[in-house]
Amino acid sequence: MTRRIILSLITIHCSLFPALAQQQFTALEQQKISIDTPGLFDQSDAFTIDFALLRPNEYSFPLPVGKAEAGKDYNVEITSSKGDAVKAMFDGTVRMSWNHPKYGKVIVLRHDNGLETVYGRNAENRVKVGDEVKAGQTIAIIGGSDDRTYCEFAVMVNGARLNPEMILDLKSHRLLQKTILCQKVGFKVKVTTTEPDPWDERRLAKKGKEEPMKMQDPFGGSSKFTLNLASISDKEWCYPLPGAKVISPYGARGRRSHSGVDLKTKPNDPIYAAFDGVVKMSQVYSGYGNCIILRHANGLETLYSHNSKNLVKVGDHVKCGQQIALTGRTGRATTEHLHFEVRVAGVHYNPNMIFDHNTHKLKKDKVTFQKRRK
Repeated sequence: MTRRIILSLITIHCSLFPALAQQQFTALEQQKISIDTPGLFDQSDAFTIDFALLRPNEYSFPLPVGKAEAGKDYNVEITSSKGDAVKAMFDGTVRMSWNHPKYGKVIVLRHDNGLETVYGRNAENRVKVGDEVKAGQTIAIIGGSDDRTYCEFAVMVNGARLNPEMILDLKSHRLLQKTILCQKVGFKVKVTTTEPDPWDERRLAKKGKEEPMKMQDPFGGSSKFTLNLASISDKEWCYPLPGAKVISPYGARGRRSHSGVDLKTKPNDPIYAAFDGVVKMSQVYSGYGNCIILRHANGLETLYSHNSKNLVKVGDHVKCGQQIALTGRTGRATTEHLHFEVRVAGVHYNPNMIFDHNTHKLKKDKVTFQKRRK
């Protein structure tokens, strides 16, 4: 029996929100600076933005020759000369371009990476709502107030202002080579810096590095990928935590979406590799705590987190059934357990499609994956 699985998001990198580049905005979006971004957290309650992946032409400081100083409420005042051009920070779409009662002539850009940027106190706006702009494109002419020439600049996520010094060196105007994690917590968004995935394909390509085990795209240029689990012999798989019971299943968990399955036995129990593979990640990774990601020749990736101790390092080749970690409660965890995920092309899906968690056996189905954007 073939199961068609709709993949959902876990992490989102730069330029992976094309649906947010809208040509039409509501009247409220065109008039209100701080407003929720529709659809931003529909598929997951968290996403990451890796600024190290941006090419030079994908970022610009708003006023390259200006002097920037942190202001109140996470605003940045960038002083420069009269007539200087205000530039778009990233590629995006103009959500607002009008004369605001507080900020004067102001522009708000909605970017493909999930952020929005605000450019206020302009003498002249040179773009209109719905225009698509490129990083470094002139969008306004600097204005100011009280006989001062400056741009009032801010960065937002889902309508909340982000501390600009988390991502910018205001003195040098450089974009910091960091990864930020944006999490929806109730009605607020928590933004923290996190460690990037050291084996992200785009990061590797940028650095000209090769993976320790070259893996092919499981989709191979197609929109579908089928894995026949019946073709995997009993010697080629292992349940990651024998004797475990499920304490939190995959899918909806209250107002959040759970990207894996939580398995519990006792503290410091051995965790085993599900299939032969290579270690793609072994490090502390944000709320995952001690985290390991294995890449397998069958096209899957498996993730093991909250470990008390990782026993393998990046680049190690492992066999199915090899001990790779010990159960723990590192990261965001309230009890010792294993958070286990299965991914294809970096996107997570239900581990129940691969393993029967009651019998701890590999299922013998054909599973077809429909390619989805990360």
